[in-house]
Amino acid sequence: MAVERSAQDSMKELLEGFYPRLWRYCLALTRDLPAAEDLCQAACLKALESAHQFQAGTHADRWVFSIAKNLWYNTLRAENVRRGGGLVPSDELALPAPGTDAETNFFHAEVLKAVMDLPEAQRVTVFLVYVEGFSYKEAAEHLHIPIGTVMSRLAAARSKLAALKATSGAAKQRTL
Repeated sequence: MAVERSAQDSMKELLEGFYPRLWRYCLALTRDLPAAEDLCQAACLKALESAHQFQAGTHADRWVFSIAKNLWYNTLRAENVRRGGGLVPSDELALPAPGTDAETNFFHAEVLKAVMDLPEAQRVTVFLVYVEGFSYKEAAEHLHIPIGTVMSRLAAARSKLAALKATSGAAKQRTL
């Protein structure tokens, strides 16, 4: 507990040094004064709670700015889901019945195969976030990893899937 306390005290001192810059950054992200104040406070709170993860000698301002950005993106995603622009339960999807459209069924099988061929860490993360609808935070807690690792795994998986799509698209063009 004493180690945690000193890490939090050190983080408080660091935050005091660049708080005005953090607040301006939050205002630039949100473009709304009350939202900027809330985001800035949330970023400071998260930084204090995670002070033990901060590596001394690195840029505390960049670390806290990343926290603020991630919190803001999480807020935007949550709002998008609340407005119906996010994930939809699988039983509400209007998927064609098996056998009705061979090309669609083939595409679904290709996507499933590509996802299943991802490395385990990426495959599990893709499943939790895109299939089960976990937030990045929930997936990170479930997997016992930082939220940044969740985001990195998803980005890597998207990149691999996009490369596969580009490769299969080029192969289809050659056959035409």
